[in-house]
Amino acid sequence: MLSSKMGNCMETDKNTADFGDHKIAYGENVHKIVSEKQWNEKMSEAKGKKVIVNFSASWCGPCISISPFYAELSAKYPSIIFLAVDVDELADLSLAWDVQATPTFFFIQDGQKLDKHVGSDRADFEQIMMKFAN
Repeated sequence: MLSSKMGNCMETDKNTADFGDHKIAYGENVHKIVSEKQWNEKMSEAKGKKVIVNFSASWCGPCISISPFYAELSAKYPSIIFLAVDVDELADLSLAWDVQATPTFFFIQDGQKLDKHVGSDRADFEQIMMKFAN
C-alpha cells in the first residue's frame, strides 16, 4: 500500500528552501543514520523487530514540520526502531530505496517493506503507524 499526500519536497525545491533556524528534531529514540555501515548494523540488529525509516532532508519544510511528531511516536512506541536518513548525506542509500520525495517513511519488518508513506500528513501517517504497531 502506498500512501502519498501533499506536503513533500522534491529535489528541485532544495535551492529555494529557507527555513531559518528550523531544524529537524530527531529525539532520543530516533537513530540518525550517517553511513551505510551504520545502516547495515541497525538493520542487522533489527532482525525480528519492526522498523520505521524516515528519509528526509534538512532543507525540506515538510520534513522539519513532521520531525517532532516522528520523535513523539518514537517515545510512544519504544519497541519499534525509528531511523532517520538524510537523503543528501546518504544519496546512494536513498536511491537504493527509490526515494522520490521527502519525507518518505518506510515501515519494515524482518527486512521486508510492509508499507510506505510519502509526505507530512500526520493523520495518514498515524493511521499507518497504528496498523503497523499492532
